Parts: sequence; structure tokens; C-alpha cells
Amino acid sequence: MQLQTFVNAAVPCGMLARDVARRRKVNAMDMASSPTLLRTTSSADPAQDQRDSARMASAAEARDPLFLAAWEALAEQACEPNPFFEPWFVLPSLDAFGAEAHTSLFAHYTDGALTGVLPIGRSADYYGYPVPHAASWLHDNVFCGAPLVARGAEHSFWRALLAELDRNPRISLFLHVPHLPADGPLSGALNDVLTQQSRASYIALQQNRAMLASDLSAEDYLAGSMSTKKRKELRRQHKRLSEEGTLTFERCENADSIAQWISDFLALEAKGWKGEAGSALADADATRSFFADTLTGAAQAGRLERLTMRLDGRPIAMLANFVTAPGVYSFKTTFDESYARFSPGLLIQLENLSLLDHRDIQWADSCAAEGHSMIERLWREKRTLKSHNIALGGPLRRAAFKRLMAYETRDRSRP
Repeated sequence: MQLQTFVNAAVPCGMLARDVARRRKVNAMDMASSPTLLRTTSSADPAQDQRDSARMASAAEARDPLFLAAWEALAEQACEPNPFFEPWFVLPSLDAFGAEAHTSLFAHYTDGALTGVLPIGRSADYYGYPVPHAASWLHDNVFCGAPLVARGAEHSFWRALLAELDRNPRISLFLHVPHLPADGPLSGALNDVLTQQSRASYIALQQNRAMLASDLSAEDYLAGSMSTKKRKELRRQHKRLSEEGTLTFERCENADSIAQWISDFLALEAKGWKGEAGSALADADATRSFFADTLTGAAQAGRLERLTMRLDGRPIAMLANFVTAPGVYSFKTTFDESYARFSPGLLIQLENLSLLDHRDIQWADSCAAEGHSMIERLWREKRTLKSHNIALGGPLRRAAFKRLMAYETRDRSRP
């Protein structure tokens, strides 16, 4: 049974359309394209009504200097660090990819202070199926979906977000919250709110990807990850590579020569299999400009760490980390495939183990696909991320959602 057929069966002809039309009469203003930030909505918790408010901001409104300053301050005090929802990452993302996703920015306030930010997109494409929904907006280069939320505001943030989308679901059948870390305070708060509201929800997808989290030194950690024989082989490859010319490693945490570094990275990636497949960052204007603007912004914000392995001055392996203490996200890496016999990609990852020696860093997320053959040989811990689907709107919409939930989770109850 195809999913679209299922959804059609779940909602009798015309019901969802009438539900949307009725709500639009009540909510004549479409907040995704609202020209101002004047409208606020109260929390669903009466005890918080005098303290909480919520707003939907357009991409243009998100660039207001006062809003940007508050957004940057929020990033510094967020209960879970997430560089992918900081201004220097989101704004270039909106420029490159936001128009097609009909994206706006949900902003949550407590006592007038900005205490939560989450990009929200509207889409009719749900994993290849034509099912309309609202979602935390993630594009192909976003690897964590945790909203930026101030400590102590986790529960009120979720209540306000769900209340806003209940009032203004438009044609969305549900809210999709992808890649939410499973063991953080935001996940715990979301589960609490869903239970308190008896709101239907389910886990659409779960991923377990490589993570670095240990009290060991880099040297001791490597000894526990790889056999003596494999470590000996890596030393041999390093020695052989150094015989090809002068081999150096560079680590940079500032914005010095950032434009040249970006240019070198794009050129190196384009030389390899991604360039041959047409999927390199440099192959499209949108991804090229996004990458350049994002890394420049990260460097200026003090969020970027760059590693470069050079042979006679030429980069043969490069890696970009986003540093948001106490965590690090390993964003992008590339290497010169003509030196593949020396494993330059793995050698630069050995240098990256020095993250374990940073006093203010407790963990690093590989941002790699689950089962990645190289990084999972080296990074032994796992980070679990879950993608939630959550019911929205009135009784008709929620009834349709429950049937969708039954369809997507139908195999989980089987032995």
C-alpha cells in the first residue's frame, strides 16, 4: 500500500481541506510571511502565560541587528550546543537553500528575552512521499536538529512551538523533528511535554553515529582503538609519505587566510570522486557560496578549527571542525586521492584525536553516516539521534496522523 494512498484513505475527501479553510478564517495572517514581529502567542501552560511569547520571523527579519545580537547571546547559553542553528550557519543556508523550503524562524521569548530559536520549513516531500508537513529545517549539510534553547526554557519552548503550529498548521499533517540527540535535555523535555499533553508521536528514524568521548589521552585512546599491527602500519605510511616531500600539519583556530583555505578545500574536493560524480561543493553556485560564507562566519565567530596536512606546501588532506564547547562537530573533510595509498584521510583524523586533550571539550560528533568504515575504526563511542513525528492541529488532522503513525510503525510490534 503506497503511503499517499494511505493518507488519502486516512482523511475523508475534503475534511482536511475544510479543516485548513476553517483555521485560516481564524488565523488570517500567515506568520511565515508576516511583515513584522509584532504578533506574539502565549504558552499552552497557563502558569507561563505572562512570561512566554512566540514569534515567526522571516529570513529578512532574522537579519535585524537587535535580533541577531539576541540570537548570538542565546547560542552562548544554549542547553545543547548546535552550530548548525547559529546565525553564521543559518543565514547563509537561507540564502542558498531557504526559498524552496518556505522557511521561517520560530523565536521563543521568556520575560522578553530570546530563549529559543528553530528554523521551520514547510514541505510536501516526506522521504520521497508527497505528504505535507512542517519540520525543523535541515538541508544536506546540517547534521544536528537540536533547537537553540536557553537552559531552563526547554519545556516552555516545546509547548510554545507546538501551540503555534496547532494554531497555524496550514496544510501540514504533522511536525517532523529530525536528528534530535536522544540523551540531551531537549529530548527529555520534548518527551515530557508530549506525555503531559497526551499528544500522539512516534520515532520515524533512529541513527547511531561515531562519537569521540573519553577521558583518555589521544595516544591512549588510539591504542585502544587500533591494534599494534595497524598502528605500526600507519606509522609506516606516514614515514613513506614524508619521503615524498616535506610533510607538515597545521592547526588554525582563527580567521587568518580563511579565503585561501576555503579555495584550497573546494579545489581538493573537486579533484576527487565527488567532483567526478558532480556532487562536490564547488559544482553548484549555491553550495559553493554556502560553504564559503559559513566557514568565514564560523571563523569570525571563533567557532572554526581547521586542520591541514601539506606536502611541499600543497594541501593533501583538510578537515573543518565546528567548536561549540563542550562539544565539537566534525563538519567537512577531504583529501588528495592520488595519495590514497598513504591514507591521508586517516592520518589527518589521527591529528584530530588531539580534541581529547582540550580542557573545555567533552565530546566530538563525527557527523558521519552510521556504519562509516573509516571513522568507526577510530572513534569508539556512539551518539544516538532520533527523528520525531508529532501530531498537530485539530481532531481531524490528529486522527489522520494516528493512522499514519500506525502505518509507519506497523512492523515494530512484530516479533
